[in-house]
Amino acid sequence: MIKNYLIIFFLSMVPIFELRGAIPVSQMLGLPIVPSFIICIVANMIPVPIIYLFARKVLIWGADKPVIGKFFSFCLEKGEKGGKKLQEKAGRGTFIALLLFVGIPIPGTGAWTGTLAASILDMDFKSTVAAVMLGVFLAGMIMMVVSLAGVTIFL
Repeated sequence: MIKNYLIIFFLSMVPIFELRGAIPVSQMLGLPIVPSFIICIVANMIPVPIIYLFARKVLIWGADKPVIGKFFSFCLEKGEKGGKKLQEKAGRGTFIALLLFVGIPIPGTGAWTGTLAASILDMDFKSTVAAVMLGVFLAGMIMMVVSLAGVTIFL
């Protein structure tokens, strides 16, 4: 059982997959929903401070490198695009916009993209972490309900 918890822990830290994928996987593995939910939220939040403090600098540094340049440029463009979209829609309400951007579990949104977008927008660290944490919690709640509904439908 610990092996399965480690699987969802590490899946929750993977960009794009994050807890949006890890919570349904936890249900496929037969894990209890509440401990899975907590583990996925904690794991999804671990990279956030690192992304905020270093990702933008690393992506800018690597954008012109031969092997990694295209991927780093793609990530930088995705973060800038997300940041601009947030700013256009939110104006001064970037905290709520970031929370919803992270919290609504659709492809291309999540803690990784949201944190990168916030760092590109120069949002302050505390606001970014708080908005992303609330967004991760919201996404986790949505995925938990969807996963439980999915499990119930197939039984």
